[in-house]
Order: sequence, then C-alpha cells, then structure tokens
Amino acid sequence: MKIVFMGTPEFAAVSLRHLIEEGHQVVLVVTQPDKQKNRGRKVVYSPVKEVALENKIPVIQPVKLQSDHAALEALRKAHDEAEIGVVVAFGQILPEEVLEMPRLGYINVHGSLLPKLRGASPIQTAILLGEEPTGVTVMKVEKGLDCGDMLSKSEISVGGRTAGELEHEMADVGARLLTETLEKFYDITPQPQNEDEATYCSTISKEDGHIDFRKSAESIERMTRAYNPWPGTYAKIKNNLYKFWKIESINDTRISNVGNPSESFLPGEIVFVGKDMFTVACGEKGNERLNVLEIQAPGKKRMKTGDFLRGNRLEVGELFR
Repeated sequence: MKIVFMGTPEFAAVSLRHLIEEGHQVVLVVTQPDKQKNRGRKVVYSPVKEVALENKIPVIQPVKLQSDHAALEALRKAHDEAEIGVVVAFGQILPEEVLEMPRLGYINVHGSLLPKLRGASPIQTAILLGEEPTGVTVMKVEKGLDCGDMLSKSEISVGGRTAGELEHEMADVGARLLTETLEKFYDITPQPQNEDEATYCSTISKEDGHIDFRKSAESIERMTRAYNPWPGTYAKIKNNLYKFWKIESINDTRISNVGNPSESFLPGEIVFVGKDMFTVACGEKGNERLNVLEIQAPGKKRMKTGDFLRGNRLEVGELFR
C-alpha cells in the first residue's frame, strides 16, 4: 500500500521500519519538531525522522497540525497518491479534515487491549493496575479518544517487566500486527468498541514518580516498574532525593527476617540495613515491607544497593518522605 505515516518516538519508528521492510511505499512522514537537548543545545531528531531520512522519505514537522496550512496542503497532495494513513504515537490530535483525506482513512497502533486504557499512558497504566495480560490494538482513527472500530488485537503478558521492557516488546508486536492488518485490510470486519468497558489513562508527569509510602508494598513495586525508565520513582531523606529503580515487596512469611511485625513503624521508615539491600516500612499503618535492590543517590549513577551501601551510610530509623 501507499501510506502517509505519522509518529515520533522509537515505538513508532519500529513500525515505520517494518512497513518499509515489508515493501509498503511510505510517501510522506509527519513527526514532531526537532528538539534541543543538553547544555550544548544540540538539535536531536525524532527516531521516526531518522528512519525517514535514512530511507529518503519526505518529512514534515508541524508544531500544531490543525493550524499549519503548509502541512495540511502537503498532506492533501500526499493523499492524492496514498490511500491510507497510519498513526503510531504521533503526539498530536488529528483534525477531522485530515482524517477524511485518505480513501481508506487512518489507522492507529495503540498499546492496550481496547477499549481498556484509552489515552496517553496505556503501557505504564497497565503495570500500575496489575493488568494481565495487556496487548496491542490496531484500530480505525475516528473523532474522539481512541474510540475507533478495532481491526486486530494481540495479547502480551506483563509479567514482572518494566515499562521500558514491555514497550520494547509491544513495539515489535505492534509493527508485525500493523503489517498483517494491512495485508488483510479488505477482508477484515471492523469491530465496534464496547463503551461500557472503556477505561482511560492520563499523561504522566515527573511529579507522579514521588513515592507515597502509605501505599501498599505491591502498589509501590508496580509503580517502580511502571515509571522505569521515566520519570523514575523517588523519595527524599533530609531533602536529598533518591531514586528507587528496583524493589521487591515482601510477603508475610518473610517479614520476620526484616523487623518485628509487632513493632510500630512509620510509612517510609528504614527498618533494616543489610549488605546488599535495605528495607523500608510502607502501607497505611507501616506494617508492610519492601526491599530496595537498585538505587540512585543525588548526583550519582544508578547502582545496585549493595554497591551503594559500601560507600554510603543509611541508618535504621531514617525516614523517606
């Protein structure tokens, strides 16, 4: 097929590469504007733009598509040739006039089993909520938030993976599902979503990574995986911010190894310091435990907790807030 492709991050770049490898003709790529990063303010292209340039595909980068007349005109010309549009993690809402341009409309690769987890953070939210399984859906793009008719689905196990690990697999599964859907496009009967089963997820901010130790050990462990690699989970001791990269929740049979469960501890209080980890009280009453296995101290790199403890001192009774 001849395609207009819209996408920005590596998750989308995987689909674009796969479309090209499978022989589809991508006539135009639409991606977010270049960014300047780090102190040198070096201009960084999106992963999708990198793939487009490698394959000599024209690229446009509107700041806001619906008000960029030059971009809209470029899309009209592209859709004189391309019969379908593909969207994968583009980062902008498509105006209705764009959705109507291609003869076959636009389709989207979404990182959940719709109608569950419509919105901007389906992978992270699936981990936070303990969803099992999750998956990828290819759907038609319609006016509204991820509400279009579904064309295909593929389930993926969450297991104990981080958002980064899960996203890597989802990108590959989504890319394959996309090309399979395009191959069978005319034989597929679109399935409407059940609005009664719809759930939603919101955009993640850096502040979401702050750990509230009044929550259960299980929910904090999920949070640590959901926000890895970004924004990370963190808490402070005496205004020093520590990032928690890997923790494990401790079930009842192991609590006796890390403090007397009959003692009263505050949520966030360090109750045990060993050679390779330390243990923090959590839960509404401070009666649950979690072991910190990987940590990042202020101004330092991420490291195993055992390596951190060999050069730093934490005391039982200190309180993470």
